Amino acid sequence: MTEPRGGEGKPERFPDIATELVRLRVDVIVASGPMLPALKQATSTIPVVTTGAGDPVASGFVKSLGRPGGNITGMSLQILETMGKRLELLKALVPGAAPVGVVLDPRVGRRVWQEVQSAARERGWKLLALEIREASDIEKAFNAATGARAGALLVAPSGLPDAHAGRIAELAIKNRLPVMYAFRFYVEAGGLISYGVDISENYRRAAVFVDKILNGAKPADLPIEQPTKFELVINLKAARSIGLAIPQPILSRADEVMQ
Repeated sequence: MTEPRGGEGKPERFPDIATELVRLRVDVIVASGPMLPALKQATSTIPVVTTGAGDPVASGFVKSLGRPGGNITGMSLQILETMGKRLELLKALVPGAAPVGVVLDPRVGRRVWQEVQSAARERGWKLLALEIREASDIEKAFNAATGARAGALLVAPSGLPDAHAGRIAELAIKNRLPVMYAFRFYVEAGGLISYGVDISENYRRAAVFVDKILNGAKPADLPIEQPTKFELVINLKAARSIGLAIPQPILSRADEVMQ
């Protein structure tokens, strides 16, 4: 028997969902990364299998990747390790001296910003920090980007922008800005391009963790797994909407091209 729950695009609902699941005394909770803070606050005993944590050690969810040491285990998203690659792809898509705006929630994106800064410094690329703390800040971020004549945007994944993927895609088209994302669901919502972990593969691997736990394994002893499958997804309709021609070398590298 399962008890499915969802935030319906509203991260503020996560604490209530976590409390409800704990009250139901479920055997295992499977959750995405943005749900982990609420679950960590709600329980230290019910096993939690994450389908993708951005930086589980730095965030305090586990003691180490090899020995989590608590009630949380599962899959990593390798967000930090792949931010430089996203920036590199974006600059290949939109070359030039114009700055790249980085949309991030500063409450969870400090290390992401540091990683992107490091990658940009090595290549002499200019960046523009666009901080968002609530949904109303998203449009303000686009206004700031156009005001600064940014050539493109890079969205750092977290619960807030993830919950508003469709709105971000709309604003990108409205402002004729190429935007790079970490997950394909942004592209499916109308976004231009994404590079990151194949989330469906992470969910399949999460089922293996659940099976092990239900058969007696302790989350504390199950190492956090690194993803092995990454995907580059491109939306040609979005490209046409902003008047952008995708270079053939990038198209040829894509795992999927949406028409």
